[in-house]
Amino acid sequence: MHSLMRSAFALFLSIFSRSLPRSLLWRTFLLVALVMMLSVIAWFSIFNLYDREPRARQIAQTLASAANLTRAALLAARPDARVVLLREMSDREGIHVYPSDNDEIIAPLPTDGMSRRVEEIAREQLGPRTRVTLERNGERGLFVSFRIEDDDEEEYWAALPRERLERVLPLSWIGWGAAAFLLALAGAWLIVFRITQPLKAMEIAARQVGAGDTPLPLLEVGPSEIATVARAFNQMNADLARLDQDRALILAGISHDLRTPLTRLRMGIEFTDDAVLRDGMVADVEEMDKTIAQFLDFARTDSGEATQDIVLPELLTEIAAQYARRKLLVNYDYDASEFSSGMPTIHGRPQAIRRAITNLIDNAFRYAPPTSLADAPTLALAVLGRQIQIDISDHGPGIPTSEIDHVKRPFTRLDSARSNVTGAGLGLAIVDRIARTHGGRLELLPRVGGGLIARIYLPALRPN
Repeated sequence: MHSLMRSAFALFLSIFSRSLPRSLLWRTFLLVALVMMLSVIAWFSIFNLYDREPRARQIAQTLASAANLTRAALLAARPDARVVLLREMSDREGIHVYPSDNDEIIAPLPTDGMSRRVEEIAREQLGPRTRVTLERNGERGLFVSFRIEDDDEEEYWAALPRERLERVLPLSWIGWGAAAFLLALAGAWLIVFRITQPLKAMEIAARQVGAGDTPLPLLEVGPSEIATVARAFNQMNADLARLDQDRALILAGISHDLRTPLTRLRMGIEFTDDAVLRDGMVADVEEMDKTIAQFLDFARTDSGEATQDIVLPELLTEIAAQYARRKLLVNYDYDASEFSSGMPTIHGRPQAIRRAITNLIDNAFRYAPPTSLADAPTLALAVLGRQIQIDISDHGPGIPTSEIDHVKRPFTRLDSARSNVTGAGLGLAIVDRIARTHGGRLELLPRVGGGLIARIYLPALRPN
């Protein structure tokens, strides 16, 4: 039983947490509002608890006074004037007097503590045989029994209208209370907003850093904790910008210092008489130049390129045409009618996206050289909700599932069939970094029938 209750409570918490807004602003505001509401309820309960005893005594005293006044008036009046007296008491004081009979129907008092306490106090003041009820013979009111003489067996009922003793909460109180509560909520929202706004700005700046941009410095204002975090973030941002500048300078020097002697070496190779040796040495120099380019691409994926809107069908068409000019066929065809809401568009760096796709196509040609058009790499584009999917598939040996995460690391190559080709092992690492800097990801999946599917997910911007 206890385990079932714990499971139900855990399920309730899970559903409740999923239904809450995800932003810190609204979560904190709702929490503050809930605490304020619970505080109001608690204070009202405390007030009602401490007010119950005084109200019970006041009601019981009113009942005792009505009974004593009626009894005294009946004792002092002449028998022939009692009817007139009772009528006058009914008109002026709202007190009705009824004789008790054996056939009367008396409704029991409610079981709440207030009614029982009123009955106890009334018996203390009027005697132990006193009865209190809220309904007699179908008539609703506040009834108390009394006897003209203590030892008298004849019993009477004094009835008062319930409206005279019930607490009436004025509508103005409700209005002012609601206004005060809304004002407190507005103040709480303003306080929470001022606290979370710097965190929102920091979130936007962190996303810009993750995308390879350099955001503007954050304002170091607000509470000391927020200002300290903003100051540390600005310092980190400045350090990263300086590191990028230093890395760009070092890479430029490496590129110049390595490619200059390679150029001289290639010029010298051209004078070699042995054609086989010359071709092999030229191929080695070109491979070294490509390796240097891969190092530069991996260390500087953005190349200082500005971001812009990219219409992917147009970009993929250009890439396929580029390979066709090199006599390398790529199976790519798309139906514009599939994109009824407009061409799939992303926001990013065009050359970086082009580099990622061409790296994957080059890998397909390198590791799975096609023997016919049917074996050529396939380029496909699809839209899945808010994500755009780009597939490059080949008919090669594929990658074992256990090695998929491993090959995305820099300088990593498999020791199987894919290791018989040249390269620095940076191609997939470059693609993975470009995809992540654009808010996407790279997945390597086995192809049905053999081969590999390199799939890039990118966040869709909007129809063009």
